[in-house]
Amino acid sequence: MRSSLIQRAAGVALGAVILQLLMIVAFSWPAARIAPRDVPIVTAGPQAAAVAGRLDRERPGAFEVTTVADEAAARAVLADYEAYGAIVTTPSGPKVLVASAASPMVAQLLTQVAQQLSGAPSAAVQDVVAADADDPRGAGFGALALPLIMSGIAAAVLLTFAIPALAARALGLVIFSILGGLGAAWLAQGWLSLLPGSYPTLASVMGLAVLAVAGTVAGLAAAIGRAGLGLGALTFLLLGNPLSAATSAPELLPQPWGELGQLLPPGAAITLVRSVTYFDGAGASAPLITLLAWAAAGLVLFGVGGLRSRTRTENLAEAEREPAIAS
Repeated sequence: MRSSLIQRAAGVALGAVILQLLMIVAFSWPAARIAPRDVPIVTAGPQAAAVAGRLDRERPGAFEVTTVADEAAARAVLADYEAYGAIVTTPSGPKVLVASAASPMVAQLLTQVAQQLSGAPSAAVQDVVAADADDPRGAGFGALALPLIMSGIAAAVLLTFAIPALAARALGLVIFSILGGLGAAWLAQGWLSLLPGSYPTLASVMGLAVLAVAGTVAGLAAAIGRAGLGLGALTFLLLGNPLSAATSAPELLPQPWGELGQLLPPGAAITLVRSVTYFDGAGASAPLITLLAWAAAGLVLFGVGGLRSRTRTENLAEAEREPAIAS
């Protein structure tokens, strides 16, 4: 066996090992470091300030506490997707309000905090904005992110290899995004019964999420060549999916990685789906803008790819003319 082949095989194997280690770190590290970090909650009632002070002393940096006038105000904050829960002090002890639709994991955490505050094995807990009854722990919802990412990457790869014309490839992406959004929303709401809300709205959000992923990956391939497929796929798989906080909350991930995850399509899509399905669109602006920006970036990359292809064609034509002129 030639030494060049041995060196190439060793290099590929080493690269694969490095990729393996990166994937283990990307998927395991955020999950292993989950803890509350400035989780927004509210307190209300006669002892609201005292509860806020106690939380700050006993769990420094865990919660970002805002005090509101009463229980009604606390409920309104939760319904507007501005906080994950509330602790309302009453003469009989603290009452906890949670919004499990925003994060079942944070809801469970706040229940434990209430038990510690009350000193009782159980505390009064009311779920103001509950997760879907068929998916109370959010396991099914959290599993939606990875298939959307992988299907978007797969569509980009298939269209890049199968459709040479950029305009036709872009059209294929649009068709895939529309049909993919309709199909994913139908599965999530119909057969799997994971999400409530408006089907057209959910289908639009999922279609936009798929377009943001597939459009960016295919756009990178159009702009810089097939290496763009790997760059886009690794970005969304190694960063986007683990940092999406689909099964937790951005504030539970190590910072600034939780914030970064919300700037990538998977995290933005998860937050936007929560917003439109459970909170009547509250808090939808930021994730919607993020997804639109990624979709627009994919379009720009296609434009760059078109200019690159035109320049290459013109250079080839010029190279063919020069021998003819010389002869």
